[in-house]
Amino acid sequence: MHPVWPVSASLFLLSALVCAAHLPAPQIKVAIVKNRSEGPAVMERGGLKQRLADLGCDLTGVSTVQLTPEEDRQYGAWNKTALENRHLGQLVGETAADDLTIGLLTNCSDLLGMLAGLQHPAPAKGAGQGAPATGLAGVKPRRVGLVYVDAHADFNTPETTLSGMLGGMPVAIASGMCLTRHRLLTGLDPALPTKHIVMMGVRDVDPLEQELLDRSDCEMVTVEDVRRLSSNISGQIDRLGRLTDVIYVHIDMDVLDPSEVAGHPLTAPQGPTSRELAAALEVMFQHPKVGALGIASLPYGANDKNLVSLNAAYRLIEGAVAGVKKRQ
Repeated sequence: MHPVWPVSASLFLLSALVCAAHLPAPQIKVAIVKNRSEGPAVMERGGLKQRLADLGCDLTGVSTVQLTPEEDRQYGAWNKTALENRHLGQLVGETAADDLTIGLLTNCSDLLGMLAGLQHPAPAKGAGQGAPATGLAGVKPRRVGLVYVDAHADFNTPETTLSGMLGGMPVAIASGMCLTRHRLLTGLDPALPTKHIVMMGVRDVDPLEQELLDRSDCEMVTVEDVRRLSSNISGQIDRLGRLTDVIYVHIDMDVLDPSEVAGHPLTAPQGPTSRELAAALEVMFQHPKVGALGIASLPYGANDKNLVSLNAAYRLIEGAVAGVKKRQ
């Protein structure tokens, strides 16, 4: 025999179901961290906050890197970049409890600060019982996975680089291949194992840099994978999800088709469109361990008079938010 529900109980259950169907979807908590340069400022003031609100996001704060006067007087451009990254990492670490952290970044050298903050999140307020276990080295760092979305691998070292640019080395630095003092100053310790790194959209690699990649355990997602929304995208995210505690997706705007980043000095042909990449981001950010997105090297001002690049950057952020929403 099936139990017979009283009429009052049935009405109560029906009412609860109707009410639940009309409840608004929970808002996504989003925090913005940004470096102290014009590109990030343009992304912030160009309407990003309103776009996030329209997408149903609860913006918990916007934090900007600030150096102390003493730090600002220190010598060496590379050294100052490391100091900025240290502060960026501290800001990122404070946002770790949010659903999504968005980094508005000067260039790809800011990668180290984003990784450091995800690796060493600030302790939760009121943490006591149940706080992370500590040992001789302090709080155990989180294992961070990286999806590096760029036309270039940025896997050079000072010994292999053709340009001499620090911006062509951040992934190699992050993986412990060079400039150890620089990495430690940013707060990224330990270095990332290369098996925790996925390159996406890479198509312009220096010869000796390619040798380093060939000897690494980095995995690849091609432009064609992005265009076709290949299963390799979700497969690589699932793989990183098994290996790591949190995943960071870093985007250099030069990964896109040159028509959308015409003012970028390092464009490479045959890139994906922002719509194609946004669709891939939606797939990636459905995974609960994908916690942060960084947008670097935005063309602006005279290099983006019609705001094509700015709107492309916003489209990428919207793709990530759409993915987070699908987790609910």
